Amino acid sequence: MSLPLDQLKYQDTNHFFLIAGPCAIEGEDIALRIAERVVSITDRLKIPYIFKGSYRKANRSRLDSFTGIGDEKALRILRKVGETFGVPVTTDIHAVPEAAMAAEYVDVLQIPAFLCRQTDLLVAAAKTGKMVNIKKGQFMGAAPMHYAVDKVSESGNDRVMLTERGTTFGYQDLVVDYRGIPVMQQYAPVVLDCTHSLQQPNQPGGVTGGKPALIETVARAGVAVGVDGLFMETHPDPSAAKSDGANMLALDKLEPLLERLIRIKEALQ
Repeated sequence: MSLPLDQLKYQDTNHFFLIAGPCAIEGEDIALRIAERVVSITDRLKIPYIFKGSYRKANRSRLDSFTGIGDEKALRILRKVGETFGVPVTTDIHAVPEAAMAAEYVDVLQIPAFLCRQTDLLVAAAKTGKMVNIKKGQFMGAAPMHYAVDKVSESGNDRVMLTERGTTFGYQDLVVDYRGIPVMQQYAPVVLDCTHSLQQPNQPGGVTGGKPALIETVARAGVAVGVDGLFMETHPDPSAAKSDGANMLALDKLEPLLERLIRIKEALQ
């Protein structure tokens, strides 16, 4: 399926599209730095691109975890990224009032995986008229996700996509069932989250772990299966990132990875 987002460039290349950026907006300089690099890469490779950054991290294990730099400040940075580089931007929302607020600044509203069944949140996102990206819950199978899509489309908005981000496997691991991608593609374009799928949640220290060495493995398999888009959180120095650094892709590894993934995509055509 094609992604119904008019702002995207290079939709005629038949490449997968990319959603990428830092886990959280940490400040203007770092957000612009990441966006500039990813835009340069995706322009060269002609990959449709959406910049991602969370304006606030509402789902944290510990009370003292980093949650953000302030909602309005972070949202203004997201809008500046979009205006500066001419790309659509996305952020996640967590409660009904946030839908209209975030929609003033971004092009795509992301529904976190833990909230994918929250009817009021999905309806509020739909009513903004923005593209809605629903992350499949770690507790959900692929087939029931059509009900989440229905909540958006039956609220008058057919601009919707789904993101696979792994399924709970035991208490501290996730697995990706690639069979679910073609199932969900019956309902909407499907994105594969190559970084959150490698999280190791529920660690005793209260900070989520990850397996970033397997990002390419997950991405390669997704492209081979025919996923519509890829989602990757990236940072110049993941060890210094204020959120989810344990499973992020180092920014300097993004370009060679995308080059290899394009070759896989082209071999399938």
